[in-house]
Amino acid sequence: MFGTGLLKGLGVTLKHLRDTYLDDRERVPSRYEGSIDLGDGERIIRQPIDQEGLLTIQYPEEKRLLPERFRYIPMLIWDTEKGEDRCTACGICAKVCPPQCIWIVRDSDENGKPITRPAEFYIDAAVCMSCSFCAEFCPFDAIKMNHDFELAVYDRYPQLVYDKEELTVPIEYYAALWPTQYAAEQELIRQKEEEERAKAEAKAKAEAEKKAQAAERPKAQRSPEELEALKKKAAERAAARGKSASDEGKGQDEDPEAKKARLEELKRKAAERARQRQQESGE
Repeated sequence: MFGTGLLKGLGVTLKHLRDTYLDDRERVPSRYEGSIDLGDGERIIRQPIDQEGLLTIQYPEEKRLLPERFRYIPMLIWDTEKGEDRCTACGICAKVCPPQCIWIVRDSDENGKPITRPAEFYIDAAVCMSCSFCAEFCPFDAIKMNHDFELAVYDRYPQLVYDKEELTVPIEYYAALWPTQYAAEQELIRQKEEEERAKAEAKAKAEAEKKAQAAERPKAQRSPEELEALKKKAAERAAARGKSASDEGKGQDEDPEAKKARLEELKRKAAERARQRQQESGE
């Protein structure tokens, strides 16, 4: 029948109107209950899951609260506690990026030696497909996905090519956007630190016990027979040393004539060398 589709469409519209009106009546005094006021007339609307009907959000003054797992352009994390970038310029994110929209230049020290810090970091937002591969493969949790989707510009280049300064955010910003994931990461870090601390304590305890056992271990005691044998050996060694010294003294006193002859021979040779030097100098 002519006009049936039009009537069905009007019926759907009336149903939405009724549901919206009734839902708004249930949420009196305000549908903004539970929303986040950003000031200057801007607010983030928390739309309940059980809400029926239609809710018109006055964008851009009003914005819908984005889910935590929403992802758009990557961001670099600045560790405020350590005062440094988490990024080490390893280049893994650039390698796994499907559209190849990440460029990294590693920094170097005063001697020109490369260091684990990015000097330049660029992401082409016009090419980025928000796949979050870079965030998933980063071994240092240095790159995460941002919620900022309002990136409209008049000129694609260079305004959509973001550098390191534009991409870097403090870790508190990431914790506010991803509270569940941030809490899970912190829990893993805490568990790892506890395991390392427990290992260190166990090692120190084992070393202390080993030292205590060594200190408490009784020293080996020798029997009287062994002590007597040691004394006898010591006496024999002392007697042998005394005999050797006596023999040397006797050897020196036995032949004084030979000793005198050697001294005379040495004097004669010294006199001959002196005469030869005088003759050579006279010539």
